[in-house]
Amino acid sequence: MTVFNFSAGPAVLPVPVLLKAQSELLNYQGSGQSVLELSHRSGLFEHIIEETESLLRELLQIPDHYRVLFLQGGATLQFSMLPLNLATARQRVDFIDTGSWSQKAMQDAEAFVQTNVIASSKADRYRSIPTDVIRSDADYLHITWNNTLEGTTFTSVPTVDVPLVADFSSSILSEPIDVSQFDVIYAGAQKNLGSAGMTLVIIKEDLLQRTPDRLGSYLRYDTHAAHHSLYNTPPTYSIYLTKLILEWIKEQGFDTIIERNRQQAASLYAYLDQSTLFSNPVAVQDRSRMNIPFTTGETELDEQFLQFAERHQLVNLKGHRSVGGMRASLYNAMPTAGVDALIAILERFEQGER
Repeated sequence: MTVFNFSAGPAVLPVPVLLKAQSELLNYQGSGQSVLELSHRSGLFEHIIEETESLLRELLQIPDHYRVLFLQGGATLQFSMLPLNLATARQRVDFIDTGSWSQKAMQDAEAFVQTNVIASSKADRYRSIPTDVIRSDADYLHITWNNTLEGTTFTSVPTVDVPLVADFSSSILSEPIDVSQFDVIYAGAQKNLGSAGMTLVIIKEDLLQRTPDRLGSYLRYDTHAAHHSLYNTPPTYSIYLTKLILEWIKEQGFDTIIERNRQQAASLYAYLDQSTLFSNPVAVQDRSRMNIPFTTGETELDEQFLQFAERHQLVNLKGHRSVGGMRASLYNAMPTAGVDALIAILERFEQGER
């Protein structure tokens, strides 16, 4: 059975990538070994991780004075690693609060340093991105670029005189970004980069000098940088899948991916905006292209729609439990046919079909 998977993560993967992974699963490049069995110290795997970094640098145009790290623990581990490594002078981190993941990052940082919210959209239930004038004198400023639960996104980079740290977990490689405008970018892999298990960290080289001596080896960015992400056994298969994803993006054309994302999101928003049953609550100027929440406004009717959609092979549309309603995640691997199918089902349900 073929379905269209709108999960927020782990998310849909490109079919060509899955087929490539399938073909190499038992015998990688004539080695007689599965990719899952390759030693992380082997030449075969070293080539995989080197090629993964090379492709990332090419696609994102990462400057030479940034280090690329492949870590474990999900993006959530970064909520602790960041303050432990970087908040070492003033012992304070500033946050722009745009929703659930901003709050979780702040809560973890509070265990180690002082935290401060310098702007927030909490007052309008996180339906927009704050427009406050941003000033910070903390060790760094943390933002969540795209808010997976709430369906909002930054569209411009805050300008501050301190290092800017950004969680790009749900939008990395879906849009053009200027890496040089950030000091740290991090992202979990399970949305646009591959499978769960690997976390990407792009960090300015001079920040590696901030890490205090007392910190344990695995929690140190400088440890992973010095060992080229091979200090211990890395998430080898997740890194391999990320390589395949990056090859797929390059083959498709990064500009093609970006434009397809724009068109798919625009199509779904256009339907929701004219609908008399479904609506999207997010301020138009701050709408995410990756995560689009919508609702009928009635819990029972939302549930009926979810059941109707699933009967028509549209799965994982349920909104996060803290938000409710529905959410369509349109990551890079979502085909246009999936968005068209969703709009068709929305129309049929609105016309009374159940």
